[in-house]
Amino acid sequence: MNQAALKNLLYRLADDQLILGHRNSEWNGLGPILEEDIAFSSMAQDKLGHSLQLYLLLNQLGEAEPDTVAFTRNAPQFHCCQLVELPIGEYDFSLIRHFLYDHAELLRFEALGQSSYEPLAQVARKLKGELKYHVLHANTWVKRLGSSTEEAIARLQQSLDYTLPYALGLFEKTEQEEAIIAEGIFIGEDALKARWEESIRAILSQTALQMPDLQILTPVYGGRTGEHTEFLQPLLDEMAEVFRLDPTADW
Repeated sequence: MNQAALKNLLYRLADDQLILGHRNSEWNGLGPILEEDIAFSSMAQDKLGHSLQLYLLLNQLGEAEPDTVAFTRNAPQFHCCQLVELPIGEYDFSLIRHFLYDHAELLRFEALGQSSYEPLAQVARKLKGELKYHVLHANTWVKRLGSSTEEAIARLQQSLDYTLPYALGLFEKTEQEEAIIAEGIFIGEDALKARWEESIRAILSQTALQMPDLQILTPVYGGRTGEHTEFLQPLLDEMAEVFRLDPTADW
């Protein structure tokens, strides 16, 4: 097994989950209705738990303990896509990010359930059940709001247009891509992207929202190789505050 390729993939997966989990947790107490306040908080907890499972796999491969990996690295050492590090903004943006991200993650974990690296396959099969509920939640609200008032449709459309280039960054390839595919660790980003596009188009077709032409969009890349927005380091500093005060604290 190519450990460098495997670790590269695990870091991307874990860092995405960790950062978006913290971003979604910022909706605690701020949701537009109580139901959404609870939903985003619950999904945030799930994502932090998912990141822990993935960091534990990395630890088994010789990397540092999960807390050390999560809370002592600086922005250039993270492999998350830039989509997950953007501030939560208004609810329409967070909903669209949730919709685009979780469709990709569910499909990713379904594929990883067949990974040649059995420890990862076992984790993927376990976690995809929770991701199904995340996708169900996103679909429900996108279809509801995307077929409602002119204002709601316009705001969601604006967020969709803005967010899609960042979402394409989910599928940024690294130099380990060929090895990941050749060794059967994962199907690869191109195959995942094709499934994702089909999946989100199926939901958007049930709304008044228009899917932009992905062929003319410029993907926002860089996150997988340590290039991040100005928003990530302040978030990491905030996340690490308790760990720096008490490294023995559990998260």
